[in-house]
Amino acid sequence: MIKKYFLALAIIPVLNVAQAPDGYYAGTENLSGYKLKSKLHDIISTRNVNWNYEDLKTLYGQTDIDRYYDYDAGNSTYLLDIYSNNPAGITAYHYTLSNIISSANAEGLGWNREHMMPQSSFNSAYPMYSDLFFVVPTDARINQLRSNYPYGKAGATTYYNFTNGSKQASNGTPNATYTGRVYEPIDEFKGDVARALLYFAVRYEGKLSSFNYATNADPTKDQNPLNGTEEKAYEDWYMAMLLNWHQQDPVSQREIDRNNAVYAIQKNRNPFIDHPEWVSLIWNQTQDNVAPSAPSQLTLERNSAYFVNLKWQANPEPDVLGYRIYMDNVLIGTSKTNSFSADHLAPNTIYNYTVKAYDSSYLESPQSASLSVTTLANDVFAKDLQIIRYLEGTGNNKAFEIANRTGHTVNLQGYKLYIQYKGTGSTYYFGEPFELEGELENNQSFVAINPNASFSCFTNSDARFVTASPSLTFSGTNYVDLSYRSGTVDAIGVKGLDNSNADKSLYRKPEFTNPTASFDANEWTSYASDYCQGLGVLAIADHFNKNFDLSIYPNPVSDRLNITGDISGAKFVRIYDLSGKLVKDVKIPLNTEKIINVEKLIPNIYILNIDGKAVKFIKR
Repeated sequence: MIKKYFLALAIIPVLNVAQAPDGYYAGTENLSGYKLKSKLHDIISTRNVNWNYEDLKTLYGQTDIDRYYDYDAGNSTYLLDIYSNNPAGITAYHYTLSNIISSANAEGLGWNREHMMPQSSFNSAYPMYSDLFFVVPTDARINQLRSNYPYGKAGATTYYNFTNGSKQASNGTPNATYTGRVYEPIDEFKGDVARALLYFAVRYEGKLSSFNYATNADPTKDQNPLNGTEEKAYEDWYMAMLLNWHQQDPVSQREIDRNNAVYAIQKNRNPFIDHPEWVSLIWNQTQDNVAPSAPSQLTLERNSAYFVNLKWQANPEPDVLGYRIYMDNVLIGTSKTNSFSADHLAPNTIYNYTVKAYDSSYLESPQSASLSVTTLANDVFAKDLQIIRYLEGTGNNKAFEIANRTGHTVNLQGYKLYIQYKGTGSTYYFGEPFELEGELENNQSFVAINPNASFSCFTNSDARFVTASPSLTFSGTNYVDLSYRSGTVDAIGVKGLDNSNADKSLYRKPEFTNPTASFDANEWTSYASDYCQGLGVLAIADHFNKNFDLSIYPNPVSDRLNITGDISGAKFVRIYDLSGKLVKDVKIPLNTEKIINVEKLIPNIYILNIDGKAVKFIKR
C-alpha cells in the first residue's frame, strides 16, 4: 500500500503555481480582499464546460481514482471516498465506478454523488448541479445521513459514528448560531472540504444571494450556512471554521492532481489549490465600524419604455464594495460600479429609485435622494432577450443563439434555459434548468451549445455557454424556453405537446425583433439539419443594418431624407432619438418620392425605423 504524504506548506505555492497554465490568473497581481475574489470569479467562470449529472458516473474515473491511500499497483481502480477512507489504518470497504447505487441502509453497499454544498441550496439547477469541484463520490449511506446538514465540529451528542471516524453529531463548532446536527469529516480531509466550499463561494459569486440561505429563525433548522452576501458568502461561524480547516490541513498532492484533472474536463480551476495564500488575502480583512456616506447625484442617464439607466456619484470611501438599488423601496439589484440598468419595466409608468452604498464590513449608508422616472410610452428597442437561432441536428448537435436588442446591457442573473419532457401517458415535466450568468451587451448575442456538438461552421470554444445540462439535450419533440425568474421570455415549441422541430435549424426572421412567450412558426426560416451558417455572429442586419433593402441618402442630412427600396407595404415609419424617444411618427403611406421632411429635428443622431428595419442617420 502507498500512503499519502502532505507537501510542506512552505513549498506549496511554488508547486501549485506551476500547475495553472501561463497567464491563467492574469490580472490578480496586487489585488486583495473581495476585489481579488471578484477577479478570481471572472477568471474561473469564463468559458467553462458544464457536464450532465449523469456524466459524473464516468468522469470520476479521471478525477477520483485513489492513487494515494489504498493504492495497489495491481489494482488502481478504487474510488477515493473522503467520507469512508481511513488513512491511519484499514479502509473498511472500497468502490469501483460500477458500484454506484441510489440509496443504502448501511455503509459499504455502494457509492453515489454527494453535493458538498447541498443541491437544495440552488434548487438542483445547472451549472452548480454537476460541478466536479464540489460534487464528489461518497459512500451512499454516509451521504444520506449527512443529508443537508452543514459541516462542523462534532459536539456533545453523537448520532452516528462512521467506520473511518467521521461523525454526524450535534454542532460543537465555536460561536455557531446553528444548533442542529452537523457532519464532521476526519482531519485528513477537512482542508479538502474547506477549499471546495471556498471555491463554491468564488465560482458562484453573483448568484449566492439568490440561493436558499439562512431564512429560518429556528437555530436547530437553519442548516444552510450561506449568509446572502455575494462577497463574504458564509455566516461568521462557518467561515471561521473553513479558514481554520484550510490552515490545519494544507493542500495535498491528491488535490493538486484532482485540480488538474477537473481542469482538463471543466476548463476551470480551484484557485485555492493553486494559491492557498489567497484564502487569507480575501477573507482575513480588517473591519471597521464606520458606515459609508449616502450616494449623491442620482440621475437618469437614459430613459426607455422597458428600462432606465441610472448613474450616481461614486462614494469616496475606499472600502465601499458596491451599491444596493431600490425601486419603490424594494431592493431590485446591486452594482459594483456607480451605474445600473433597471429593466423589465412597464411603459409609461412612474418609478422611484434610491441607492445605498455598503462596505467590506457590510455597513450600509443612508439612502440617496429619491429619483422619480416616468418610462416612455414606446420605443424602438425590444422588451427582452430573444432566441434567434435554434439548431437541432445530428447526434449532440444542439445549440441556441440568444440576442440582446434591448438598448442596454442585460444582467443575465435570473435567466434560465428550460426543457420539458414527456412522462408516462400524457403527462409532461420540466428538467433541471440551466442558469445563465454574467452580462450581455446591447446588440450582442451568445451561443449556448452541447459540449459534444460538432458543427462544421462553429467551434465549441467560441460559445459563451458549453453545457450538457438537460436544456441542451433537446430533441425536436421537446418544448424549450428562455425564462426570466418565473416567467417565459421566449420559446421554441408548445408546452404539453410533442413538437415537430426535429432535424431543423430555425433562424428567426430579422423583422421579428421582440421575443414572444409563445412559439409562432411564421417567425422562423427553417433550414436542414446541422445548418449553422452565421451561428454566433449577431448580424448587423438584425438591428442597424447596412445590407437591408432599406437605405437612405444623404447621410448626414439637412432637411429631406430620401429612402430607397420597396416600402410600399410599410405599416409604420418612425424616427427615434438615441434615448429611444419617439420624435416623429410619419404619415402612412409615404409620398411617392419616399421623402421625409426632417428640417424641424434638432442636430443629433437618430434612428429611422420602418416595420422593424432600422438605420441610423445624422441630422446636421
